[in-house]
Amino acid sequence: MSHLFEHNGAKGQGYSQPAPVLPASEITLPSGLIRKALPRWPRLSEPEMVRHYTWLSKRNFGIDTGFYPLGSCTMKHNPRVNEVIAQIPGIADIHPHQPEHHLQGLLSIFHEMQYMLEVCAGMDQVTLQPVAGAQGEFTAVRCIQEYFRLRGEVQRTKVIVPDSAHGTNPASAAMCGFEIVEIPSRTDGRIDLDALRAVADDTIAVMMITNPNTLGLFEEDILEASSIVHGVGGQMYYDGANFNAILGITSPGLMGFDAVHFNLHKTFSQPHGGGGPGSGPIGVKEHLAQFLPGPLVGKRAAAGDELDAAVDENWYHWYQPTHSIGKVQQWHGNAGAIIRCWAYYRRYGRGLRTMSEHAVLNANYLRHAIHKATKEAGVDSLVVDGAEAKVAKHEFTLSLAPAKEAHGISAMDVAKGLLDMGYMAPTVYFPLVVPECMMVEPTETESKDTLDTFATHFAEVLQVDAETLHAAPVTTPVRRVDEVYAARNLCLRHPYDEE
Repeated sequence: MSHLFEHNGAKGQGYSQPAPVLPASEITLPSGLIRKALPRWPRLSEPEMVRHYTWLSKRNFGIDTGFYPLGSCTMKHNPRVNEVIAQIPGIADIHPHQPEHHLQGLLSIFHEMQYMLEVCAGMDQVTLQPVAGAQGEFTAVRCIQEYFRLRGEVQRTKVIVPDSAHGTNPASAAMCGFEIVEIPSRTDGRIDLDALRAVADDTIAVMMITNPNTLGLFEEDILEASSIVHGVGGQMYYDGANFNAILGITSPGLMGFDAVHFNLHKTFSQPHGGGGPGSGPIGVKEHLAQFLPGPLVGKRAAAGDELDAAVDENWYHWYQPTHSIGKVQQWHGNAGAIIRCWAYYRRYGRGLRTMSEHAVLNANYLRHAIHKATKEAGVDSLVVDGAEAKVAKHEFTLSLAPAKEAHGISAMDVAKGLLDMGYMAPTVYFPLVVPECMMVEPTETESKDTLDTFATHFAEVLQVDAETLHAAPVTTPVRRVDEVYAARNLCLRHPYDEE
């Protein structure tokens, strides 16, 4: 347990405070605001507190400490210049309640970010308000729901989701009150169009899908899928979790989608992990724009109002869409994340296409490097591709089913063994359609040397005997935990002894 909570110090003391301006006899507080007992927080001096958090930081693993090939999460390096820009006083120190004429710099950045995302996705309007990918999903589905309600199409109560989809897709749709219709994938990991046709009717509101899909494969029949859904009057929703693979090469708009969410904390390099901070803006086609949560940022044309015309044409302002579903987040979303991503975009511009090309290149290189390394080590029979494809996109899946059958080594065992090698383990047991699945995403920011070394260590882990792997990891601050027990018995606060 943390050293901080084991330290008691001098009773009633901690960090020294200046003497009160008024004597205690002259200070009157409502009785409801006065503590009945001293708070049970640790009593530490400043150096003790600093030592605690320094000790704690050494127990963490992050993208700044090692290779983080977590599939579907796009754990890329975050350029530090983005942090510098986000901390400029004129950006970091403003308050969202300040009047518009105090916020013109921030509003201009928001406006440009909206437009940039519209161009990247082939959409007509973007809101920056959602602060997570799942919240973006929920927001987009709600906009589509209101679109159909306004049209009187209340019979549309179902949402189609492929069996390889992110779990947040059906969860977001269910939160909006929709019934989930799951359709299977083909043996090659792509969407089954016949299965889609079989469920497509006028009860379908939307189909939620990402492309490339969760197996790292591009859905080559996506235009046909869009045509099927649109043919029965439904809408197409693009989960932007895998947007890092297609930026500047194609777009959801070209694929026939009506709405999309972006993970700024993935594709556009906003730091994330440990639950946040994130940002999940959504973009929509024109027919859905009036339902977006507001406010949005607009730019006035010279209209001869109270402002000088020369000023008016460069004046940014908040406005509310006509049939807005209302706010989904306080203030105007995660402004800090938006600023960092704006800085990233301004730095790379059209170079964002190169970013995606390198992400795909790194994934395919690592995929083949692992096969080469395992073959040279004589353990290639223990791991196979999770999806049959000559070329993957930004991520790929492996199946450890042969290793489990031959030696009782599971995907979880291999993942724990990689922790001992100094890596964050890839995603395991997702997608569910791949047995003993391990999903790997190296991102574009890793070097060839890092990928080669990881492939070699991956092969070395497969050579470790099963009994040793069952006990892994042994070099980490915390050994293997009972994850099922931990999930069912949450401990969300320090277990103070009752006095």
